[in-house]
Amino acid sequence: MTTVKARVPGPSGHPLIGSMLDLTRRPLRTYLAARRDYGDVVRFTAGPPGLRAEFFVVFSPEGAHQVLGSEAANFRKESAFYDELRTSVGNGLLTSQDDDYQRQRRLIQPLFTRRRVDGYVDAIALEARMLAERWKAVPDGVVDAADEMSRFALRTVSRILFGADVEAAVDVVHRSFPALGEYLLDRGFSPVRTPRNWPTPANRRGAEAQRDLYGICDRIIAERALRPDGAGGKSDDLLALLTLARGEDGERLDPDELRDQVLIFLLAGHETTATSLAFALHLLAGHPEQRHRAQEEADAVLTGREPTAADLEALPYITRVLKEAMRLYPAASVIGRRAVAESVIGGHVIPAGAQVILAPLVTHRHPDHWEQPERFDPDRFLPEREKERHRYAWYPFGGGPRACIGQHFSMLESVLALGVLLRDFDFEVIDRRVALGQGITLRVDSPMRIRLAPR
Repeated sequence: MTTVKARVPGPSGHPLIGSMLDLTRRPLRTYLAARRDYGDVVRFTAGPPGLRAEFFVVFSPEGAHQVLGSEAANFRKESAFYDELRTSVGNGLLTSQDDDYQRQRRLIQPLFTRRRVDGYVDAIALEARMLAERWKAVPDGVVDAADEMSRFALRTVSRILFGADVEAAVDVVHRSFPALGEYLLDRGFSPVRTPRNWPTPANRRGAEAQRDLYGICDRIIAERALRPDGAGGKSDDLLALLTLARGEDGERLDPDELRDQVLIFLLAGHETTATSLAFALHLLAGHPEQRHRAQEEADAVLTGREPTAADLEALPYITRVLKEAMRLYPAASVIGRRAVAESVIGGHVIPAGAQVILAPLVTHRHPDHWEQPERFDPDRFLPEREKERHRYAWYPFGGGPRACIGQHFSMLESVLALGVLLRDFDFEVIDRRVALGQGITLRVDSPMRIRLAPR
């Protein structure tokens, strides 16, 4: 029988602001230290007296299963951060709840079946080929993996969403999303938020970035509705399919809902994949034995031709490389929820109304579930070894009823693109250590340079 403990342990922090500085400046390092020092459920306080917030961070796979799976109905996407995210990028699949979420999921799920997603492989192959050709022309062979993969993933998801309109969207999104993300993070985690309509410099920057993003999406959606090759059904890009999507009773997405879904797909569909690819390249650049093994597989499968959807199954080692990169550096490195009713996690009482944080980056390095957790070892993901682990020892795509709808798309894009780059280039690491930060997703806060050599 599990003993229930009323008080959750945790750092006391500074007398005036609690753990606010540590969580602001080095959140991931703070969470790693908290698990080591206090266990699998840790209580934090942050903020000045009178505005101090309390929240609970859960590090165990069993706790993650409770929050995302077995007790998912009790843990909702409700917080100041989610309020800001909804205001900034709309009420799409990532942010919606209850009837809105169920309706959207019913309409959109058919567009993310394995068969449908496999149809996007031509766009992935085209962007991978264009990237490889551009890299061959880099004078000194030095590129920043994080910047390059961000641009590649954005172009790929934009091509899949917008088809021929990809060029119209990429520059605006590449410029505006980081500015909007910084703005909503500052607001979402600030103890005091000024009204958005106050003419502060931050509010003006946030409003401009949002206006630019909404403007380009609304323009493409409106133009597509007037074109016979778009909403008329002749185009098979994702925007056309979203426009045509119908429920059993004929329900459809209106223009605002279309824009909300497009913005969510642009955000979630490029930042997460970019993070996984960047760290996979960086890790391989610094580990010659694993890189050579991955290159042998890429050569055997992809030499002399473009990748196809069937190649995903033919590249098991490269798939394991991606999974190991996502273990060490999951794009969704923290996940937030609010407890509706009191719950017990790991023997600790979580009160009703409490903010609960999951930290996949910490769980993925939990020494009770991963031997030598800091070591890069793709063979951790051999099928027989995966079966031995708790389902939530590795959960870069979340889990439960709100698991990421784009999981197969992300793996297809990442594995095939990495295969093409391994086939065409050798890599050498320059910036062996990189600084991590926490944005909407895991962020690289220092150069991540690698040196390329065409093979």
